Amino acid sequence: MLREFGKPLEVTNDWKDPECGPGDAVLKVEANGICRSDWHLWQGGWEWVGFVPPLPTVLGHEYCGVVEEVGSEVKRFKKGQRVVVPFHHSCGVCESCQSGHQNVCSDLQIPMFHYSGGFGAYAQVGRADVNLVPLPEQISFEAAASLGCRFMTAFHGVAHQGAVKAGEWVAVFGCGGVGLAAVEICTALGANVIAVSRGEKKLALARELGAVHTVKAGDDAAEKIVELTGGGAHVTVDALGIKETTLPAIAALRTRGRHVRLGMSGKEDKGQISLPVDVFVARELTYVGSFGMQAQRYPEMLRMVSAGQLHPEKLLEKTIPVEKTSEVLEAMSDYKTLGVSVINKF
Repeated sequence: MLREFGKPLEVTNDWKDPECGPGDAVLKVEANGICRSDWHLWQGGWEWVGFVPPLPTVLGHEYCGVVEEVGSEVKRFKKGQRVVVPFHHSCGVCESCQSGHQNVCSDLQIPMFHYSGGFGAYAQVGRADVNLVPLPEQISFEAAASLGCRFMTAFHGVAHQGAVKAGEWVAVFGCGGVGLAAVEICTALGANVIAVSRGEKKLALARELGAVHTVKAGDDAAEKIVELTGGGAHVTVDALGIKETTLPAIAALRTRGRHVRLGMSGKEDKGQISLPVDVFVARELTYVGSFGMQAQRYPEMLRMVSAGQLHPEKLLEKTIPVEKTSEVLEAMSDYKTLGVSVINKF
């Protein structure tokens, strides 16, 4: 439970169990990843876009588990079913939802804001028929938690928004969970990936996941990428979201290249980063944002996992009991985490 921003989370047995409305489901949580988005909310959220969690609250949005209860209106799911949960819960009926873009629903509901998140034994999912995804038996709960936000966000960003193609050069800036996921996904799509990070261990893991080159983050990173690719990357991915990754990623593009922004900014930038806009015009560059991934597109990703083309479990650094959650959040402040940490004991 988060009672005060920036302070250690409190473990309690007194938090009220989630209620199950007519269209809802309640899950017995089996695993939940700890994400940098949780870190941002722990620090106070993104007040410049209205994302500030009410206190007290239960964090966690990368959860999966077993259906414990369904409401009277739920038709597609039943008690005992294994499921994974996209973090953006949509209405299913607005214009965005009807056009297949549930991830940017006009009535979006997000765990941690609208109801308790997954850092607990039980969690609610609103409007369950459109917001739950069946989890294949061959995918473990720990691997499914690794998919939760970072992997699915990377998948939608590079496969759908960035439209990465086989043979293209893709430079991924920032090798945390979402960046490393992007490295593996782009590799599986047939792209040639260059990973950029200031951490040697993260670059080593990126190479294990398929990166053909790695570049140490710094003032000359963009120049090195242009040289390695013979003119610049076809696609660059900003997986961190700060100006120190955004601007080099744009500079590393070749003419008519595409830049995909996955990361949200932090308190220093507050959503405002100056961009070289004339370069976008003169070289016909594309800048595209990407937010999560709609539930209806999960099967595409899950099939690749089940077939052994994608391995989210390779990003799993460690599993922990819920009591250790604050330690992981604190380590994120100094970028000391590697891969994904998953809570699997409540």
